[in-house]
Amino acid sequence: MTSRDWSQHPPYLCPDYQSSVLRGPTRPLLKLAPLYRQQPSIAGELLGRLTDVYQTRAIDCDLTKNGPLGGEPIGERIIVSGRVMDETGSAVAGALVEIWQANASGRYLHKVDQHHAPRDPNFIGAGRVITNRDGHYRFYTIKPGAYPWGNHVNAWRPQHIHFSVLGATIATRLVTQMYFPGDPLLELDPIFQAVPASAQTHLIAQFDLGLSQADFALGYHFDIVLGRPGTQPADTQG
Repeated sequence: MTSRDWSQHPPYLCPDYQSSVLRGPTRPLLKLAPLYRQQPSIAGELLGRLTDVYQTRAIDCDLTKNGPLGGEPIGERIIVSGRVMDETGSAVAGALVEIWQANASGRYLHKVDQHHAPRDPNFIGAGRVITNRDGHYRFYTIKPGAYPWGNHVNAWRPQHIHFSVLGATIATRLVTQMYFPGDPLLELDPIFQAVPASAQTHLIAQFDLGLSQADFALGYHFDIVLGRPGTQPADTQG
């Protein structure tokens, strides 16, 4: 969202993460400033303010209730909350935070996902919220399951939640992932391991008993830092 500390981010091409070789850029990145001057319409699309057009409902941040049938989804209920901050530690208010994830069985609600695990008709696996004046956000959801993927033999993705943070413009977007503490699959996951070791802890949520709600859900704290130091690593898939 501001100048990147590239030492905190994974490389675009990660041979162990096989599809990155097909997705990652092979040519030098273009500087946008000359394009803005040549084509002002592009600048308008990328830099035009979006903050005033974000629209969310109160239920959008509660993935335990926003399913189409209105029933209770299956799985362990959790609360994920934290702050979105800039590189100085100041709150980023009015940012749109979106999440998407697999259900408790490790299956996404997407036609491409044909993993042999049950779908949950009461769980859409997506939510959104706008940060408040102090940069805080909060989601109620279900702890996602691990799932197999075709990167290599017996490959399994750790439990994770995808995050997108969209600032005042389209150009100020961060896509990243949140993982859970103590997951044994982390050390085997090429996507997580593509992130420099010094930055991996920024992707792991912290269990927070104070955030937990008695008789309802466990809490996990996950702050998102935009810019440096302590930059949130970008998603190698995004």
